Amino acid sequence: MGTELTGPVLRVAALSKRFGGTQALQDVDLEVSPGEIHALIGPNGSGKSTLIKILAGYHHAEPGAVAELDGEPFDLGQVTASRHDRLRFVHQELGLVGELSAIDNLALSHGFARTAFGNIRWPEMERRTSALVERFGLGIDVRRPLATATPVQRTVVAIAAALQGWEGRRGVLVLDEPTAVLPPGEVARLFDIVREVRDAGAGVLYVSHRMDEIFALADRVTVIRGGRRIATRPVAELTPRSLAELMAGEETETDHRPSPPSGRADPVLEVRDLWAGPLRGVGFDLARGERLGITGLVGSGHEIVPYAVCGAHAGRVSGRLRLPESSERWTEARDADGLGLPLVPADRAGEGVIGDFSVGENLTLPLLDRLRARSGRLRRRRESALAEDWIRRVGVRTAGRGARITTLSGGNQQKVVMARCLAQRPPVLTLCEPTAGVDIATRLQLYDLIERQAAEGMGVIVSSSDTQDLLALCTRVLVVRDGRIAREISGPDITEPALVHAMEGTE
Repeated sequence: MGTELTGPVLRVAALSKRFGGTQALQDVDLEVSPGEIHALIGPNGSGKSTLIKILAGYHHAEPGAVAELDGEPFDLGQVTASRHDRLRFVHQELGLVGELSAIDNLALSHGFARTAFGNIRWPEMERRTSALVERFGLGIDVRRPLATATPVQRTVVAIAAALQGWEGRRGVLVLDEPTAVLPPGEVARLFDIVREVRDAGAGVLYVSHRMDEIFALADRVTVIRGGRRIATRPVAELTPRSLAELMAGEETETDHRPSPPSGRADPVLEVRDLWAGPLRGVGFDLARGERLGITGLVGSGHEIVPYAVCGAHAGRVSGRLRLPESSERWTEARDADGLGLPLVPADRAGEGVIGDFSVGENLTLPLLDRLRARSGRLRRRRESALAEDWIRRVGVRTAGRGARITTLSGGNQQKVVMARCLAQRPPVLTLCEPTAGVDIATRLQLYDLIERQAAEGMGVIVSSSDTQDLLALCTRVLVVRDGRIAREISGPDITEPALVHAMEGTE
């Protein structure tokens, strides 16, 4: 624990919120002490995001809620400068403008440095922004639009924006799934910065689905389920199993290991001499029923492999691919989209779903040609039946196929994206960061779903910076370093130390 606790720096009590007929939160109490990292955890749809959005002023709480900062009451229905000076947020969606640079994004909340004549002092703005983001050591060009940055770099900019002017302040920094796309090295850097904030006397409210983060970082943890606070406990008194049981309300198995492959299978996908971005001649075979992991540090190129294989990489691509069970012909990598391999992208909100569409519309979007009659009209009943079938198969929790996709939790949105891919009946399923922003119960459901597809003969590529995904899913892992496959790890040799050493080049 960082500093001696006095009164809570943030206290909320009797916090409730209803959306129509849905009770999202019911009489939730929460206290965050100065010098404390307080984790908030719960299943998808438990109310975590609603609670955070009420604190940020995006939603209004029901009458009767009480909120205090340093013992001073504040109105949860009013957003004031004083409140936001002491409550800082890094939301899961980050809240950045992709068309603007890091300099401009940070200036949106704290303004530009100007001369006496009102002109922007660009050199000072660049120095100020660079000083904030360089703590993470990712080499971000603060002048380029954030749309060109990686998910990791955008996360860093969002955290830097929240920390502007924070030094020496007493308040609460709220982090909502900040490590969703961060590999181990960057997670460690983030943890150091979070601990610095705590040690300076501030409180940290840390929302995460990852057990290892809770036990590595937090002092206390509050579990909410079904919109209610279930428990608040010191982390030192818990184990991963006991915490999982609090979340799920029953005994939960937290360790998942992949079933070993059943004998040697013929390749279902062959990739040769793949060049794209930092990739330098990557090649591999994917066998029928295999779950192949691809990982590496940020910038190694591992995150580009799935996009290039599926024909979704925006830059120049060269190389050859073949689906030997379909054709003996090789396809140029620049024409890979013609192979029809679906992709579950890394950025679910930006690349995976269309927010204005319903659950059913998001699910059937790539299947419309298949669902049309000869006249060209869409067969609505057939579309509805297909959507209902896949919603049931993958266990999407929704009010119905007509519900807007944004009303679903992140984990249920991910299930819809996966169902959309599986409904195309592809020979290969390609996944990028498949469990980013997903709670442990949904994570295990996704693992089981992926394993079932592999058992039925589908080849699966899992590109992930999350070693837990690789350990739980993969029968073989390719580690990419400096654009090339540096190491292949198989079967029981796939361990966290082996993966981290191979990624860092410290074998």
